[in-house]
Amino acid sequence: MSKTKSDIKGPARISRRAIGFGAGALVLGSAVFASRWFNISADARADGNLRVEDAHKAALSGAVVLVDIRRPDEWQRTGVGEGAVALDMRRDDFTDALLAHTAGRQDAPVALICARGVRSRGLTARLTSAGFTNIIDVPEGMLGSGAGPGWLKRGLPVVAWSPT
Repeated sequence: MSKTKSDIKGPARISRRAIGFGAGALVLGSAVFASRWFNISADARADGNLRVEDAHKAALSGAVVLVDIRRPDEWQRTGVGEGAVALDMRRDDFTDALLAHTAGRQDAPVALICARGVRSRGLTARLTSAGFTNIIDVPEGMLGSGAGPGWLKRGLPVVAWSPT
């Protein structure tokens, strides 16, 4: 019995289509991961997050302590959202300073805002781990993110900041 060319099996080969499909899946998976990491796809209405308009109203009414956690150079460039407390998250005594604004209560509602929602998301997790029980993220930020255009583009009022 003689073997034909179709009967002889060589090493398994992957088709170009399979390689393209695999590469596409890798790119798509990476994009989803990156969008979550950089807060591009944040949903401002889910999981206890606040939209910037709601954060502004809540801060003015006293329903939340709105904390702008950006750096002083950022506050100087854009101002601080009206009703927000400017508190640099890099301070060694950040937790103590925050407790001073919440009358020592770790259960007080505190909304965190930064430039684009990345730092506020990370600090939300850190403060929750430290015992704060009512930390709210404002993922839209001052400059905008996937959650929305941000405080400044929405035309919400800001207060000029200068070092004291």
